[in-house]
Amino acid sequence: MKAPLPVAARVESRVVASQLRSRRRMLALGAAGALAALAPLALLHGQPFWVNILISTYLFGGLAVAWNLMAGFAGQFSLGHGVFFAVGAYTTARLYLLWGVSPWLGLLPAALACALIGPLIFWPTFRLKGAFFAIATLAFNEVGVVCANYFESLTGGPRGLQIPFKPGFAQMIFTNPAHTAVLMFSYLALCVAAAVAVRRSRLGYYLLAVREDEDAARASGIDVTGVKLRGTALSAALTAVGGALFVMAVRTIDPPSLFSLPDIGFKFALLTLIGGIGTLAGPVVGAFLIIPTETWLRATLGGGLPGMHLVILGGLMLAAALFMRKGLVHAIVTLVERAQRWRTKGQRHD
Repeated sequence: MKAPLPVAARVESRVVASQLRSRRRMLALGAAGALAALAPLALLHGQPFWVNILISTYLFGGLAVAWNLMAGFAGQFSLGHGVFFAVGAYTTARLYLLWGVSPWLGLLPAALACALIGPLIFWPTFRLKGAFFAIATLAFNEVGVVCANYFESLTGGPRGLQIPFKPGFAQMIFTNPAHTAVLMFSYLALCVAAAVAVRRSRLGYYLLAVREDEDAARASGIDVTGVKLRGTALSAALTAVGGALFVMAVRTIDPPSLFSLPDIGFKFALLTLIGGIGTLAGPVVGAFLIIPTETWLRATLGGGLPGMHLVILGGLMLAAALFMRKGLVHAIVTLVERAQRWRTKGQRHD
């Protein structure tokens, strides 16, 4: 007869078993999410219009996840991420045009540059909170527009930069849009994996603590400024990678296409807010909901009723703000939890 394990050993074994179950659950959810995201690409293969919509959906889903690392986890609502997007695009394009550096390599210095620039330019604004911080970061976007127009030797000025169409894997230019869609999906998967890793790490817990109460986090011994800087660096680097992929996909960039607030700066925030800010799945859900809807409405109503797609989209966003203040993901989770409570109560009564 085996002797019973000590209490400490039993507790430790239960903790290990719980961690294994949690990891298996995360892997299962990740695999299911990946299959769900790839399913439209398999179903719409051979339809360039819808495949191009998927390309934008994957790209902006990844960008929204990167933005959520700073705004959702750390509570720093940035409207200046268009700067990192533009730096990634311009750096990759210039390295490719001047020295023939493959975009696969060019996106690395672009990400590194933004990982250094992001904390540097955002650090003075970390003392601001709420709307004041958002307005301050919005100013960075406007400064970026001025710099992009002025430094023509680097950015091409108002005329922008054009990348010649030379298909090839090394150039990251594909004739089949499905290949570009797979590349953008890989970027989305990278951003989601980074978000999951951060959320389950010590940095993730520190970011959440800073978001909830900076004073309490500081009193607990957390380096609030350092945590914000690390979150900003990772968010900026991932956003720069998205800009690098964007420039090789469209092959023509200029200041309006990179710094446009409705199309770039505000869209990161919009997708995340609709899906669920501060959640892992929220930005992805928001991208799959908003990007196809916006593109389809523009294509359908743009000719006969110009601007009507914006009216409909605005109505949907207003409804979401009124009835789902914490986003779609939180609303779904709340409904599931209520259904489970009702089921439990019904079983007790039986």
